Amino acid sequence: MNPRLWFPLGLVVIIGAVLFAAEAGSILVVSRPQPSDLILVLAGETDRRPALAVELLDHGYAPRIMMDVPADTMIYQISQRQLAEQYIQSLPQRNSIAICPIVGLSTRDESHDVEKCLDHQQASRILIVTSDFHTRRALSVLRHELPSHVFSVAAAHDDAQFGTRWWTHRQWAKTCFEEWLRLFWWNAIDRWR
Repeated sequence: MNPRLWFPLGLVVIIGAVLFAAEAGSILVVSRPQPSDLILVLAGETDRRPALAVELLDHGYAPRIMMDVPADTMIYQISQRQLAEQYIQSLPQRNSIAICPIVGLSTRDESHDVEKCLDHQQASRILIVTSDFHTRRALSVLRHELPSHVFSVAAAHDDAQFGTRWWTHRQWAKTCFEEWLRLFWWNAIDRWR
């Protein structure tokens, strides 16, 4: 290679890296909820995700909610499933909400648990509710693992956890970095197993 090309090539790589880094947080977030048969709340961030799902239910995005809840997790000797049931019973929409017990620890494994729960539901169009930084990967995983369903996604936001200007807060930077690692792992390894 001609040594004169090293500088322009290096400059292009540096500019590309800076532009990618500036948009890395925004690239992770996909939020395009579509009218669906069911709202699926992925496990995690129980202070944000279920509330957004109920809001979407109230706005007519779907007639039902299915909440993923870890089957074996205990919180001070109370199962997470019991806590979820108490939460659901406190809501006026309780008759429209079901629990899907999950044992999978990854989004891919969770999708297999969801598939079992969907056997009991009449739902081909599903609206996923998850954390904003997790939306791109969750949508990709569920579309790949459950190809007979049509998915859209809604992003639940938590300022303490993540923001698209990830470089302005330590926690946001950690979340962005970790999610990019998971997204890379999904696309490079797990998708092909």
